[in-house]
Amino acid sequence: MTAAGAELTLRHPVERFSLDNGLRVVLAPDRSVPVVAVSVFYDVGMRNEPEGRTGFAHLFEHMMFQGSAHVPKMEHARLVQAAGGTFNGSTHQDYTNYYQALPSEALERALFLEADRMAAPAITEENLRNQIDVVKEEIRVNVLNRPYGAFPWLQLPQIAFDSFANTHDGYGSFVDLESSTVADAADFFSRYYAPGNAVLCIGGDLDVAETERLVRRWFGPVEAREVPPIPATGEPRPTTVRSGVVEDALAPAPAVALGWRVPDPVGDFDRYLGTVLLAELLSEGDASRLERRLIHDDRIAIAQSSYVGLFGDPFDVRDATLLTTQVHHPVGIPVEKVLAAVHEEVARIADGDVGADELGRVQARTEAQLLREADSVLGRTLGFAAAEIVHGRAELAGELAARLARITPDEVQAAARDLDPNTVAVLELRATGGRK
Repeated sequence: MTAAGAELTLRHPVERFSLDNGLRVVLAPDRSVPVVAVSVFYDVGMRNEPEGRTGFAHLFEHMMFQGSAHVPKMEHARLVQAAGGTFNGSTHQDYTNYYQALPSEALERALFLEADRMAAPAITEENLRNQIDVVKEEIRVNVLNRPYGAFPWLQLPQIAFDSFANTHDGYGSFVDLESSTVADAADFFSRYYAPGNAVLCIGGDLDVAETERLVRRWFGPVEAREVPPIPATGEPRPTTVRSGVVEDALAPAPAVALGWRVPDPVGDFDRYLGTVLLAELLSEGDASRLERRLIHDDRIAIAQSSYVGLFGDPFDVRDATLLTTQVHHPVGIPVEKVLAAVHEEVARIADGDVGADELGRVQARTEAQLLREADSVLGRTLGFAAAEIVHGRAELAGELAARLARITPDEVQAAARDLDPNTVAVLELRATGGRK
């Protein structure tokens, strides 16, 4: 490892053990501040949803906040906030997580709360109906009544992929949500929320031996259940261009999204890192390739961005996934002109038009962002947990900045060569609000 790479590696120790019920536990002690973060990552996300139950992973995340066997509804929030802490949860393609950050003396409180809902969330008809209504309102606000609400994150995968796991609407259809039953929720919990399908990651001001004792006290009694296999979500790489068109009556300007399949984020990780930096080089900052070309030089775009992964976090996803470039452009600019300019810029990189200085600036910015995220106890704990659930190795989170620092211009050029214009998925959005 280079000296720079060594300096970028997080040196926080990581301890791990497992319980008899299968729960994997990762401890990341840091006694520098009197704060702890407690996170539980379940190996179930949007891609696990069965046909007819789109949006169920996200719906069940809501259900997990509705109380549990020994914690009445709203009491989880009250107990965390009364201790001076914060809490939340989120649903991703490949996992769902729950987390809180609190003063270190409240560690046992957080462990009790998470263990109680791991053992027995309050799955009732009243809670289910209430949360279905909440999720439907989220969809109305965030998707149906918002310009570009589904673009491109819900719409591009339908073109780029073939399998239900990769193409369906992870937010969920109203029909699927409304037809969900308590039996569906109980089955989902039994199948995917087993302790053997979870990672408990605790970081911050903790004593390892005492924390292990508390973990065993509260999580040890949770019943072991069979763990489902991780779904195979990889797909053969496309061999042709795929394209589609959507209309948006709320959008003020047209847009286009391009999606290229990228290397396996887990099985081909080193090659994948070159793609991550390529996305940054293309679009991040005023000096980026597409910002200069599309907006400042050719003046054919209003805004542009490129990112890897459905939600723009390249390190929390398994195969298959995309590098997405989206461009918003004026009405009078043909979409073909925008596409041609994007492909030309990618081709320039593929042909060797990237130097060590330009790449170094991109690496420095990306590394700084990763280190900022890891600076807080909660950010670092979430990073370790995600690396453990996706890659099976929490320590990877502390190595990301150093590994990105070692990527060469040749590796970024190779990543650009993978962005073949003959295998791209293209989604055109037409802004129809101004039609008479």
